[in-house]
Amino acid sequence: MLRIGELSKKADCLVQTVRFYESEGLLFKPARSEGNFRLYDDAHLQRLLFIRRCRAKDMTLEEIRQLLSFRDRPELDCGEVNSLVDSHIAQVRDKIKELRALERELTDLRRSCDTARTARECGILNGLAEPA
Repeated sequence: MLRIGELSKKADCLVQTVRFYESEGLLFKPARSEGNFRLYDDAHLQRLLFIRRCRAKDMTLEEIRQLLSFRDRPELDCGEVNSLVDSHIAQVRDKIKELRALERELTDLRRSCDTARTARECGILNGLAEPA
């Protein structure tokens, strides 16, 4: 059995993160010691690591909740898991497009001030002050 600090170290996250996932219902409530300390087992660690891997892929808590529901019921068909990941891929592609557009805007903005000037004459500051 692990206490919360040990669990957080093994999962490479903050104690507050463990508590948050617990409060969101993603991690099952742990047993309690006689001193009322949370006691986690290997199943908690594996679930927390799964959640952390999902978060590293920028999945939302709701997406993770859905994936965990399938993980908790391994007899179900994984077609919906595929659909969820396909939807997430589409979101990532949209985000990439938005980031590329932002990069172009920032590059254009940077080009507007290619020499040392006073702040009053700075093309970047003046460009940011203009309405879009």
